[in-house]
Amino acid sequence: MLGEPQDSGWTLRRLVPGDEDQALAAHAELAADGFDFLLGYDDGEGFAAYATRLAAQEQGRELAVGFVPHTFLVAEAGGQLVGRISLRHELTPFLASIGGHVGYAVRPAFRRRGHAGALLRGVLPLAARHGLDAVLVTCDDSNVASRRVIEDADGVPDGAVELVPGHSKLRYWVPTSI
Repeated sequence: MLGEPQDSGWTLRRLVPGDEDQALAAHAELAADGFDFLLGYDDGEGFAAYATRLAAQEQGRELAVGFVPHTFLVAEAGGQLVGRISLRHELTPFLASIGGHVGYAVRPAFRRRGHAGALLRGVLPLAARHGLDAVLVTCDDSNVASRRVIEDADGVPDGAVELVPGHSKLRYWVPTSI
């Protein structure tokens, strides 16, 4: 499924060095929302080295303490990076409680166009290839849009974890066979 056109030319693929300008712009845009586009990116590392490190981490190499192998993918539509998704191949106790298998983000200018749902649906076949029958996806209880994306992907509610009083993470299991 990677690299194949989705939803009218939408493509889910790995990050490459040529994505630097758009990826750094997306990173800055989401930082304004308190969110990372480039997970674990260090300005001093250089973008090409970061892309190489992501490839190694997918294979279980160069992982920081407490991190698991994961696949980092970007969504491209019309020549623009519109979002990203990461699939964690396994769960630590923290991920099993709060973080989940999947994390995604859509750039502000591309929201409300169905990209988040396409990202989530697009990563499910990859999750299945990693032996996962369902993936844990979480969202802030206040994030109505993300909740709708997860529920539209047939996410089955699995309670909530209160982070601080009045702020919880909702947990859902999404089958990989949708």
